[in-house]
Parts: sequence; C-alpha cells; structure tokens
Amino acid sequence: MSKPRQQKPPPGRTNLASCVVATIFLVFVAIVVLIVFFTVFKPNDPKISVNSVQLPTFSVANSTTVNFTFSQYVSVKNPNRASFAHYDSTLQLLYAGNQVGFMFIPAGKIRAGGTQYMAATFSVQSFPLYAAGAAPDNVGPVVVTDGSNGLRVGPTMEIESRMQMAGRVRVLHFFSHNVEAVSDCRVAISVTDGSVLGFHC
Repeated sequence: MSKPRQQKPPPGRTNLASCVVATIFLVFVAIVVLIVFFTVFKPNDPKISVNSVQLPTFSVANSTTVNFTFSQYVSVKNPNRASFAHYDSTLQLLYAGNQVGFMFIPAGKIRAGGTQYMAATFSVQSFPLYAAGAAPDNVGPVVVTDGSNGLRVGPTMEIESRMQMAGRVRVLHFFSHNVEAVSDCRVAISVTDGSVLGFHC
C-alpha cells in the first residue's frame, strides 16, 4: 500500500514569504542604524571660545580717525566622534554696524574630540572714529578700576568681532553633515592708548 504524496507549496508563495522576511530584517537594521546614528554619532556644531583680544598697534589721527592691528586668540572644540573639516571661514570686525576689517581663515581639520588653538592677526585700515550713525555706546567716557593706577577716565570705542566657521563632519565614513560655529564678541577699547578694557562674547 503506497503512502499519499505530500503536496509542496507553490514556488511563488515561498519566494513571497522570503521577500517579506528579508524586507522586515532590512527595515529593522535601518532602524537600529538610525538609532545609533542619532544617539552616539549625532553631529554637533563645534564650540568657539575666545581666549584673548589684543591690539599690538594703535593710533588716532587728528582725534577723528583710527587705525590699529587686531589680534584674536581662540580655541575651537570639536565634540564629534569624527574629524571636523572646516572651510569658507571668516573673521569680521564691525564698528557702528559697518565692516572695518576682514580676514579669511585657512581651511583645516580638527580631529575627533580635539581642540585646536588659532591666532588671527591683521591690520585694520583707517576709519572715522565718530562714524556717522554710530550708536552712543560706540564712543563715550568710561571709568576703569586699575589695581595699580587707581581710577582712570577716558574715551572708549566698541567694536564687534564676528568669527564664523563652516565645515563638514563625516560619520561612519558614509554620512556627511554640515556644521557651523559662530562667535560674536563686543570689545571695549580705550581710545587714549588702544588698550583692550574687556570683551564679552
């Protein structure tokens, strides 16, 4: 007595089931990759810290125009788990809303989790000290406490230093993300001798 043959499922149904299982697996892997990307490897903007501002040279002509050399020292922290390649970065000086100084920052790379120290020095062309439309805060008297010389009173001017760094972080060698860091500082300067009285970023 012969046994009845078992019927095999049609080939089309088997292929369909395999495709469904493969699709579910790929979707699961994609979700896991996205979770890891946005928790561990999420790109973050670099952090710019201004350490000091100096004016190595400073002069006032006829009490109306001023020119000087501007120096700024900063540290740039890359908080990402991948290197930060920066390009198209600039440092601007503004007085009464007008640009009086400008410098391009050379392209470079900051390693993952690293900090890079930068120094920028350039000459600023002469410009009117009492610029038209200047806000009262840009030029005026100030009283400064000096531990050795007591109180000092004199005219001051205020300029704005604006540093912008743009670049790209490549995560897992496949994902590329654009990041940008901006630092705005207001610098108070003594018109008498060009000393930096302070800055706030």
